[in-house]
Amino acid sequence: MKHNTKQRQAIIHCLSRARGPMSPYEIHELAAEEVEGLGIATVYRNLKLLAQEGKVKEFVLPGEGTRYEPAGLQHHHHFFCRGCDRVFCVEGCPRGFSSMIPEGFVLEDHEIVLYGQCQDCLDRRAV
Repeated sequence: MKHNTKQRQAIIHCLSRARGPMSPYEIHELAAEEVEGLGIATVYRNLKLLAQEGKVKEFVLPGEGTRYEPAGLQHHHHFFCRGCDRVFCVEGCPRGFSSMIPEGFVLEDHEIVLYGQCQDCLDRRAV
């Protein structure tokens, strides 16, 4: 990392506390509480650099844009809440993909996204 600025530290701090991948706007909202005057362009610029440096991992949610989470997390999948648009990490992984791979193909990676309602959204609906 070229410069360990207070902006970068705030972004990394936000990601380390998150329960799942965050959008640049979610990161901006939280990091701006730590760094007065933090702009969204600064967040985007730092996320790009942190991804290039291998400090954060990009997670692209189809139709929802790129989210970011700390690099080096154990293999996991994600749950997307349709109520609040937050993404949560889901531990574990179903195995047995080899039977689904066409003959002659090689599986290199996979991503599973579950869709539904998080507990917070369910609680709000029950009120």
